[in-house]
Amino acid sequence: MPEVLPPSVFEAFAATARQYPEKTFLCVPSRPGRDYAPKGLELNYGAVAQIVGDLRGRYAAAGYGIGHRVGLLLEMRPDFFFHYLALNALGCGIVPVNPDYRHDEMLYQMQHSEADLVICAPHRVADMGKVAADRGEKPLPVLDAGNLPAAFPSPVTKARAGVPGHDTECNLLYTSGTTGRPKGCVLTNFYTLNAGAWYRDLGGLLAVKYGEDRFYNPLPLFHMNHGAVTATCAMLTANCLILTERFSPNRWWQEVAETRATIIHYLGVVSPLLLNQPVTEDEKRHRVRFGLGAGVEPQLHKPFEDRFGFPLVEVWGMTETGRIFSDCHEPRQIDTRAFGRPLQGFEAMVAGDDGREVPRGQEGELLVRHSAADPRRGFFSGYLKNEKATEESWAGGWFHTGDVVRQAEDGMIYFVDRKKNIIRRSGENIAAAEIEACLQAHDAVAQVAVLAAPDEIREEEVMACILPMPGQAATPALAEALFSWCFDRLAYFKAPGWILFVDSLPTTGTQKVQKTQIFRPGEDPRQRPGIYDFRARKKR
Repeated sequence: MPEVLPPSVFEAFAATARQYPEKTFLCVPSRPGRDYAPKGLELNYGAVAQIVGDLRGRYAAAGYGIGHRVGLLLEMRPDFFFHYLALNALGCGIVPVNPDYRHDEMLYQMQHSEADLVICAPHRVADMGKVAADRGEKPLPVLDAGNLPAAFPSPVTKARAGVPGHDTECNLLYTSGTTGRPKGCVLTNFYTLNAGAWYRDLGGLLAVKYGEDRFYNPLPLFHMNHGAVTATCAMLTANCLILTERFSPNRWWQEVAETRATIIHYLGVVSPLLLNQPVTEDEKRHRVRFGLGAGVEPQLHKPFEDRFGFPLVEVWGMTETGRIFSDCHEPRQIDTRAFGRPLQGFEAMVAGDDGREVPRGQEGELLVRHSAADPRRGFFSGYLKNEKATEESWAGGWFHTGDVVRQAEDGMIYFVDRKKNIIRRSGENIAAAEIEACLQAHDAVAQVAVLAAPDEIREEEVMACILPMPGQAATPALAEALFSWCFDRLAYFKAPGWILFVDSLPTTGTQKVQKTQIFRPGEDPRQRPGIYDFRARKKR
């Protein structure tokens, strides 16, 4: 019989707080000079419940309820959960704001979401105040989380009647968006609770211990991995969330050891940067049982596990899906990009451009659904104010992920690349991720982005934008060495035709490289000063 989940995220939290008030819920690592908790902080479920109860009362007195949305620009502070849970208890949706957003990006988010109020970290109040002044169509009160008034300003509209339940909006998350404005994904209480329960129940190497685990997740709270999957799993299992500010290779092992983390989350950028750090005592005294994440390069997977002593388990998921695939059962395939098999309640199909399933072993787009009878169960409810995009994403009764994969006869699925990252050179389809993996394995490379450059003869050519490791000079000799490194390990046509050294690469808050922002709109990347041309060397 299917599990009966609580009606809301708040009720899941409250049930745990009542049963295990002394269990730690939130942990903040120490950081001298920080404007909050410089010596670190631990808060148990009982203490957080009291804070949430006080805030709930103030929100309720002001008239907040179902149908209202509140923006939260609170970074990785514990305050995020205080307000999130208080608002969720009343049926309000939250709109987490990416702290890296600039004025125009925040203005769009506040306009599009029609937020009724924003709660800000103290040092961001002035920035959001300017957004509120420019929004225009209706008032947008901005409150300082460090100096809240006794009485909150009331929303312009009245709350809708009813009590919060599974279908009530919980969260409005904005996708990063590769073209145009980000889309707002409407996520319900059921989506969020189901996401946490899914993580809790994956098992295998990802077995979560009730009341004993401490999650160290450097991904931001406006990302579904942390805000929905990890946070809700912690609440459902009476476990602890460690709120580090963002990934830092220099602080990583110190914080992991200090906070007694037992589970870590990672992105592909984490493994090479940690492997390039000098050996420390902290990396040997950690308590980590496993890491969960995506994008570790196959060449670095075993070296990481051998050095640090725990498995990195590759998973796949999206904001829209609300759950993840995982390669969490032995024998894992760590020398590949395997990320798991379809499961009951999370079906998959690899399809061609016509939407039909391709034979096993062939590449195609990953399509997913809950089931034929109820394909959208547990997925996002839709893109806010964009029904057309919602329906297009569900063409044929499957959600179209935009990821190119292949599936083996035994059902295992292997990541190839995003469809938009496929480079088409002289009739060959080249996955940028494969070249990035090859280059990232070189000791001189700190970060790399591979993309398509225009080519008058071959349609497109492979271009590698490379950030060298600190102390590594960006010389012609290094460019030559990196080209040869790829040419010796990949089919000749996959080696970079162009190599450009850069001082930095633009990234999102989740440390994903924003390839569309490396070059100015309309710029020909081949004309950049200092670029190296290896096209003539690409021969069989």
